[in-house]
Amino acid sequence: MGLLLVNVAVFIAGLLLPSNGEQLVVTGAFWFPTNGHFEPWQLVTYMFLHADFSHIFFNMFALVSFGSILEREWGAGRFLIFYFLCGVGAGLIQMGINWHEFGGLHDRLVEAGMTPSSITTVLKTGSGPIPADPTVEAMLLKLYRVYSSPMLGASGAIYGILVAFGFLHPNAKLALVFLPVPIAAKFFIPIMLGLDLFSGVTGFSLFGAGVAHFAHLGGAAIGFLLMLLWRNRRRAIASAPTA
Repeated sequence: MGLLLVNVAVFIAGLLLPSNGEQLVVTGAFWFPTNGHFEPWQLVTYMFLHADFSHIFFNMFALVSFGSILEREWGAGRFLIFYFLCGVGAGLIQMGINWHEFGGLHDRLVEAGMTPSSITTVLKTGSGPIPADPTVEAMLLKLYRVYSSPMLGASGAIYGILVAFGFLHPNAKLALVFLPVPIAAKFFIPIMLGLDLFSGVTGFSLFGAGVAHFAHLGGAAIGFLLMLLWRNRRRAIASAPTA
C-alpha cells in the first residue's frame, strides 16, 4: 500500500506541476550515464515515475493483485527488499543493453565518416552536422534516442513480482481481459516474457513504442534468481543437523 500511494502521489504531482512535471523527469528518471542529467539515485527513483495513466494503472494493478499476496506470505520487509532488488536489477540490465548498443552505433558512425566531436555535438545539443546518407542518419537518430531518452516506470520490479508469484503459485488461474478463459500462471508468465524477448530482439514491439523490454526481462531474471536463492537457502536450513 505504501508503494502504491507513493507512486500515485508522484504521478499526481507530475500532473499538477508546471510543464507536467518535467523537472521530476529530469531529476528522477534513469538517464544514460553520459547524459548530463544522470545521477546515481535515479536507479531507484525511476521506479516511481510513469509516462501516462495507462502506464501507472497497469503497473499498480499488478502490484496490488500479485504483490499483496506475496507481502502476506513473506512480510513487508522481505517484500520490499525483493521489490527494490528487482527494480534496481532491471534498470542495470537495461542500461547495460543500452550501453552496448550505444557503443556499437558510435563505432559504426565513426566508420561511416563522422568524427567523435561532431557526434558529441549532436547528442548534447540536438543539432549539428546531419549525414546525407539516410542509413547513417538513421543510426545517428537511434544513437540520439538512446542518449536522450530516460527510463521510467516500475515495470521491472513488477515483472519480478510476477515471476515470484508464478514460482510460488504456478497453477493459479489468471483471468485476463484479452483472453476468453483463465490461464495458469505457469503458462501466462512465460508467454509474457517470450513476447518481451521477441520485441526486444526484433524491435517490433507488441506493447507500443518506447518500452524497455530488457528491463522487463531483467526484473524477471532477478526475481527468478532470488526465488531460487531463497528456496535453496530454506532447504539448506531445513536439512542442517541440530544439536
